[in-house]
Amino acid sequence: MVSLRGRSLVALLLLGSLSSACSAGTAPSASDGEHTCPSRFATTVESFVAGPGPSFGQDNLPDVVLGPPKGAGAVNGSLDVVTLGNGGSITLGVAKSWIVDGPGPDFIVFENAFYVNGDASQPYAELASVEVSDDGQHFEAFPCTATEPPYDGCAGFHPVYANPDKNAIDATDPALAGGDAFDLADLGVTRASFVRITDRVDLTGANGTFDLDALSIVNADCP
Repeated sequence: MVSLRGRSLVALLLLGSLSSACSAGTAPSASDGEHTCPSRFATTVESFVAGPGPSFGQDNLPDVVLGPPKGAGAVNGSLDVVTLGNGGSITLGVAKSWIVDGPGPDFIVFENAFYVNGDASQPYAELASVEVSDDGQHFEAFPCTATEPPYDGCAGFHPVYANPDKNAIDATDPALAGGDAFDLADLGVTRASFVRITDRVDLTGANGTFDLDALSIVNADCP
């Protein structure tokens, strides 16, 4: 939702220097009820590779994608985002928490999609594929059907409602927070420490490019 302009592919490895304290955001109880995890949001940007096209928000990395989302509701897209560029990719870490397979969805990816004229049948979708990993090396991908709504398995087509600056909506509640929820059970995965989000290089126009707001953990565990 930002104007395209030419940009060469750049690679930015943001290990270490692009990390923040695990205390970002709120700290509700973990899924097993025995621990209180230090964060339920992304805490690091492990790597970022910008694709050509818009570069909105890239100067604000890593903080712009860490902590809770800044949703703008059903008919507006948040500007507290980073644009990946066409085919660009970002890998987020959640240490010292883990995403674990629990009841229902396990984590949520927040973009800045909205409904055109408030019509839920007309999402302004900017789609990306989502992968998870426990070791940061071997990733499993959710199948992303990006040809037409409802875009099963993709991120970037549901508006975001949670915004701690404006409301009390729980960003870890998939029924209320908005965004696109994912279930590790769909991949046969039990735990993940990293989430990689990649803009769909085959999509342009209204369905590209992906603007990342945040990531939240629905089912969490921690040391």
